Amino acid sequence: MRSYPSDITDAEWAEVRAAMPVPAWLLKQGGRPEAFCHREMLDAVRYLVDNGVKWMALPVDFPHWRAVYDFFRRWRAYDYARELYERLRRSAREQKGRNAEPSGGIIDSQSVDASETVGEDSRGYDGGKSRDGRKRHILTDTEGLLLEVTVTTADVHDSKAAPALLETFMDQPGRLLKLVWVDSAYQGPMLAKAFARHGVRIEVVRRSDGQRGFVVLARRWVVERTLSWLSRSRRLNRDHERRPDHHQQMVWWAAMIRLSRQMAGDAPRWPEKRPGRLLQARA
Repeated sequence: MRSYPSDITDAEWAEVRAAMPVPAWLLKQGGRPEAFCHREMLDAVRYLVDNGVKWMALPVDFPHWRAVYDFFRRWRAYDYARELYERLRRSAREQKGRNAEPSGGIIDSQSVDASETVGEDSRGYDGGKSRDGRKRHILTDTEGLLLEVTVTTADVHDSKAAPALLETFMDQPGRLLKLVWVDSAYQGPMLAKAFARHGVRIEVVRRSDGQRGFVVLARRWVVERTLSWLSRSRRLNRDHERRPDHHQQMVWWAAMIRLSRQMAGDAPRWPEKRPGRLLQARA
C-alpha cells in the first residue's frame, strides 16, 4: 500500500466527489462503463501533472498508464476538468459569501519553453521573454481563481490573444464579468472592440514613472501569483504536449490541485497512508 503527496486526501475527496461530472454511460447516453475507480484515476493524473513524469513512467501501483491516458483524453474530449474546476470555484466563492460568478477579473500570460515533442506548427519564439515554445493566457477573478485559459504559440502578442480568451469565457451562460485589469500590453482598437461587445471595461494598471526592479502592482499581483501557483506543477514548467489543447487541460488540472487543497484546508507535504491502493502487476 502506497500513497503520494499529490494524492487526493479524504478532506479533498469530500469536496471533489460532490462536484464530479457524471459520465455519459451513467446517464444512459452511451459509452462503456469505466473499469477503474474515479478517485484512483484522479490520483494518477494528479501525480503526472504535479511531478512532471512521462505517461509511461507512472508508478506501477496506479492503473496501467494507457488506461490513465485514455481517461485523460476522455475528460479532455468532454471538457470535464474545466467543468469540475468551475463547480469547485463557484462553491469556494459562495463559501466566502461572494457571488458564484465574478464581476471583476485580471488577464495575463506566461511563455514557456517547449520540448522536442512540440511540433514547429504549434510553437513560436517570444523575443521579450526569450522563450521558444507556447504561451498560456489566463483570466482569473480577484482572488486568483482561474476563470479561463487559452494556449497559443509564444510569438502571439497578448493583445491578439485576449479577445479570444474573453470570447471563450463570456460565451458561457450566466457570466457577470464587467471589469478586467490588464497591463500596458493589452491595448489597441481590436481588443477594445471585443471587450466593448460584451460590455466589459478594461482598466490598465501601469508602473509609476521611475520605478525599477520588482514592484507589487495593484490587482496585477493576483494573476502573477496564480501563474506562480500553476508553475508549482512540474508538468507546466516545460511544455511536453504535442497538442495545445492537452497543454490547456494540464493547466486546468494544475489549478484543480491547488483549489481542492485550499477548499479542504490542507496542503499535504508528506505522503499519508490510506486504504484502497494495491500494487498491481503490469501486463
